[in-house]
Amino acid sequence: VVGVDASTDFVAAARKAGIDARLGDARSLTFDGEFDAVFSNAVLHWVRDADAALDGIVRALRSGGRFVAEFGGHGCIAAIVLALTVALQRRGHVLQSPWYFPTAEEYAAKLTAHGFEIDSIELYPRLTPLPTGIRGWLETFAGPMIDVLPDAERASLVDEVETLLRPMLCDTTGRWTADYVRLRVVARRPR
Repeated sequence: VVGVDASTDFVAAARKAGIDARLGDARSLTFDGEFDAVFSNAVLHWVRDADAALDGIVRALRSGGRFVAEFGGHGCIAAIVLALTVALQRRGHVLQSPWYFPTAEEYAAKLTAHGFEIDSIELYPRLTPLPTGIRGWLETFAGPMIDVLPDAERASLVDEVETLLRPMLCDTTGRWTADYVRLRVVARRPR
């Protein structure tokens, strides 16, 4: 097993656990026919250049090798994206999304173009509890979008996003749930 991540902290933690982990970028994998399988979970929606990632993945696989992935798909966090878009527009900014949320058809076309044979591909909703609420989620995942604002405006933006999302993503007991939609892929490099 070889792990690849762009985070030095994640690579260090994996190495500490005894895993052969390497610092790298999904857009520039350098493996060549080395693996029977490539697995990715919750990564590829952060890779806007899907073609570069798929180039490296197919190249890394041996003939007949499997590619299994799950990541955000079309409609993922739609309510959150809309609330961020509205709150940023009110402050004179355009949302610069770091995410790539393709439809199953769009990603299937990319897989086929890169030589994969598709065993299955499906888009499905997966409501996900947010133990730290929407504020914790925004702090973890939306920093690059919020950081375009001056420090003095960031707190009010987060307040506004929370207010906009409360009717949709927070239940009557105060529990927050994110509107995730996942794309699950099983494909093979032909023999």
